[in-house]
Amino acid sequence: MPHAERATSSVIALHCSLGSGRQWSKLAIELGSRYQVITPDIAGYGDHRGPATLPSTLAQEVELLAPRLDEAKGPIHLIGHSYGGAVAFKIATCSPYARRVRSLTLIEPVLPTLLRDVAADRRLHDRFEHLMQEVCEDLFNGLAMEAIDKFTSFWNGSGPPAQLSDDARLRLIAHADKLPFEFTSLFAEADISAAAATLRVPTLLVSGGLSPYLTQRIVGRLMTGIGGAEIRHLTGAGHMLPMTHAATINPEIVAHIAQAEQGAGMSLAAG
Repeated sequence: MPHAERATSSVIALHCSLGSGRQWSKLAIELGSRYQVITPDIAGYGDHRGPATLPSTLAQEVELLAPRLDEAKGPIHLIGHSYGGAVAFKIATCSPYARRVRSLTLIEPVLPTLLRDVAADRRLHDRFEHLMQEVCEDLFNGLAMEAIDKFTSFWNGSGPPAQLSDDARLRLIAHADKLPFEFTSLFAEADISAAAATLRVPTLLVSGGLSPYLTQRIVGRLMTGIGGAEIRHLTGAGHMLPMTHAATINPEIVAHIAQAEQGAGMSLAAG
């Protein structure tokens, strides 16, 4: 019998920009047959090329993921990294699936407008907006390699320079045209603080000490805005920590999901 038929709840994990659902392969192995594990490709990546006009809002991203989200059985444990973290936040706070979310794990979600309403954080928002302008201008001018180099350099944060093979760089360039749509979606999202305050599910927030301060600060702001949220900060990790530090963070995610399952079971028993 397939493990999805034995599972009574589902784990949905959403990948970062320029990635694919394959980034969660190690986590899927660790979760085993206890859950139905769904790791979809976001529109524009992998097997999900998306419509002719790609989504320009997070709500549209969620709509395009609906066929995969509808596969989920029972309650949903939602995980998102980077751009996938922003999409996961949208699902958990403002979508038809929100009521089914039993736990949420956000690994450096990219929600820049959260930093727009506080003067001390505004410079981080503005720097990211400047990155958007530079990347989009390069892509408009046919300079995809230059755009990718700027994009990856930003996300490298204070870590050592990323050593990308020629094949890896070509794979990123092949998907570079999705980046302007993602920037547009992120900057179109408003009222992040108000949405965060509505979350009532166990939430795990994860950040890396070598990541851009933009995402570290976003995680810090979410920590104060989501009631009861827990945080894990890996001082030696960068933005790509779901892959580079999978052995460290995956057990934390699995434990978070199991604890949420146990808490839900206790609530049902008490009711």
